[in-house]
Amino acid sequence: MKHKILVVDDEEMMTELLSDHLRDCGYEVFAANSAREAMGYLPKEPELLILDINMPGMDGLEFCRNIRDQVSCPILFLTARVAEQDVVNGLQYGGDDYITKPFSLRELSARVAAHLRRDGRMGKRASVLTSGELLVNLSERKVFYREKELAFSRREFDLVEFLLANAGQVFDRERIYEEVWGFEAEGNADVIKEYVRKIRARLQEASGLDYIETVWGVGYKWKR
Repeated sequence: MKHKILVVDDEEMMTELLSDHLRDCGYEVFAANSAREAMGYLPKEPELLILDINMPGMDGLEFCRNIRDQVSCPILFLTARVAEQDVVNGLQYGGDDYITKPFSLRELSARVAAHLRRDGRMGKRASVLTSGELLVNLSERKVFYREKELAFSRREFDLVEFLLANAGQVFDRERIYEEVWGFEAEGNADVIKEYVRKIRARLQEASGLDYIETVWGVGYKWKR
């Protein structure tokens, strides 16, 4: 099975160059041109990230810091910065290695292969779902917006997981109740409305966004 690598750089020529080279080396490669786009590839569980530091919006350091507690695969920073403090910052933010531009593809390949051989952490990779900058760690049952953990009850987390895992699909309250509470649960689907209200309020408070949409007369869906 091919190792999966996520390449993140705001320069499309760079992502294309690295992606083509790494595919030629036998890897499965996902490419993103922003940290926000890269979040969408985390559920594919890449086994190594190649991450540019100097990106507009959320830079590579902030992106690494935001995801590091949830994603344990090696992270290799790419940057034109050469100051010692930049190297220290990259490692302190959770990076595993650091390579400065310009660099040779041969050197990059060697470092990628070396990190993939050190697979001590591979069995501990968290399974995650993402929606924009919202990250849901399924193995630890935790929800984060950027670096902040959001508190959800067990049932609220189950509801978030179900809707997010099926983002874009509309479910009526009865279907949601059956999927989350179970067929043998005692109660009725009327509780779904209140649970959705609480989840929405918590997500809105943290992010300013509405993730769950009400489809009037039908039910609810998680917005893509």
